[in-house]
Amino acid sequence: MSTSVKHKPARATKLWFSDQKLFLLLDDGREIGVPLEWYPKLRDAGEKELNNWRFIGDGIGIHWETLDEDLSVDGILR
Repeated sequence: MSTSVKHKPARATKLWFSDQKLFLLLDDGREIGVPLEWYPKLRDAGEKELNNWRFIGDGIGIHWETLDEDLSVDGILR
């Protein structure tokens, strides 16, 4: 007998930056930070471009229109 557990995707509720990191606050209370170095388009972007983002899929991803960049929260967590 196998049991199936449904995976609830992590959802971001807040996003902010420092000079070298992207930070997310998740709906379960976790706060994570990842180096911008991991994402060259974000690393090389100016402040205006970097801050021109929106959540997609009710917070399961982030989209930067002008940078043509999409990140999933699950992908960031891996």
